[in-house]
Amino acid sequence: MIKISPSILSADILKLEEEVRCLDLNGAEYIHIDIMDGHYVPNITFGPNIVKSLRKVTSKILDVHLMIKPVKQYIKEFIDSGSDIITFHPEADDNPEEIIKMISDSEIKAGIAIHPEVNIADIDHLFSKVQQIIVMTVTPGFGGQKFMHDQVQKIKDLDEIRKNNNYNYEIAVDGGVNNENAKICKDNGADVLAVGSYLLSQNQKNYNEIINSLR
Repeated sequence: MIKISPSILSADILKLEEEVRCLDLNGAEYIHIDIMDGHYVPNITFGPNIVKSLRKVTSKILDVHLMIKPVKQYIKEFIDSGSDIITFHPEADDNPEEIIKMISDSEIKAGIAIHPEVNIADIDHLFSKVQQIIVMTVTPGFGGQKFMHDQVQKIKDLDEIRKNNNYNYEIAVDGGVNNENAKICKDNGADVLAVGSYLLSQNQKNYNEIINSLR
């Protein structure tokens, strides 16, 4: 069954604890935390302190997506904060293999994210080393963007590569996910859907219904 990873980028920051507890109770498997630094992307969001705080209020998997540059010097802070999965953009640092090893050595799942402008073939040497690959279906940096259908082929290709090589990564999709394109993602091999504004712009009473409809 496909896993739902609500993105707190779309949550009301003043009600963050309440939102996360509610998502926890209504069937979300992961909590997706977008970290932006104003360098890799123009926006600035959370830091490791938010991850550490949320670790205290949920036992669900904290799915931390680093949209930062550089990466290496901040990894330890995110490891220590209680992350369960740390995913980063490999082109944002000089030695992605070293960063993957740092994460994996800490017994945390390591992941890479694929920017819409990045070709799969340019980073396929990393696929055997990670447990998650995020296909970005929007340009990283802002919530509320429309789903880029031309990125679906990457989901399909990653699924084929995984099957052909017996790799064990999960394929996550992040950006503009809603009930219409969720099935497209699932049918092409996605395992995890990071869902932002489509879910968190709704009344909390509807969270369970929306999460189930996405599945």
